[in-house]
Amino acid sequence: MLDNLTQRLAKVVKTMRGEARLTEANTAEMLREVRLALLEADVALPAVREFIGRVKEKALGADVIGSLTPGQALVGVVQRELASLMGADLGPEASQLSFATQPPAVILMAGLQGAGKTTTVGKLAKYLREEKKKKVLTVSADVYRPAAIGQLQTVTAQVGADFFPSQASDKPVEIALAALDFAKKHYHDVLIIDTAGRLGIDVAMMQEIAALHAAVKPIETLFVVDAMLGQDAVNTAKAFNDALPLTGIVLTKLDGDARGG
Repeated sequence: MLDNLTQRLAKVVKTMRGEARLTEANTAEMLREVRLALLEADVALPAVREFIGRVKEKALGADVIGSLTPGQALVGVVQRELASLMGADLGPEASQLSFATQPPAVILMAGLQGAGKTTTVGKLAKYLREEKKKKVLTVSADVYRPAAIGQLQTVTAQVGADFFPSQASDKPVEIALAALDFAKKHYHDVLIIDTAGRLGIDVAMMQEIAALHAAVKPIETLFVVDAMLGQDAVNTAKAFNDALPLTGIVLTKLDGDARGG
């Protein structure tokens, strides 16, 4: 996505030499290229319109400073607004997980089937162990997908975290509560709960994960979404956020799609 945007901007910069100010006339072509690049990357139309509006508002009438061409100046505006859109203004603490609770801090993973929740649990456990020096316990509350529990056990062992065993015949809430009790007794800092996904949004799925959330009261509820899902990811996120308060989003497979919007 960003490579395509860069190429389009570079092409238009060459056509905007010799002018002293950014005007509606000389920015129209570049904004058109930005709009097309974002739409081709599968960014939702409302988001594109809002972004272009912000860039236009900041750019029009601005003086071109020093040796910059109008094209270069506009690229600077686009870069700053894109960084802001991606959360640069929030500061590094905004992307940090919260552990401000009586241990163990519970992290609940939510998302559709195939989004990469189980793999993400493993990566998260590895990060928390190695970078944050936390004692981590994982548990699978996915009693529907064949081999889901075994997969998490394997992934957890690979990263050196602790695993709480469960059975497909158990109920998800009972599994989560038993794991929470075990984590307390064995002084774990973090409990990560992997949950069942579905091929699509359904009432039973939302009721189950809402019940899990109510039972374990997680300090973090992370929505895991396949980046290749495209604009449908927004609708899925809204459906999950209506059922339980999401505190963060994990984008998986971001390197598997040239668009990524």
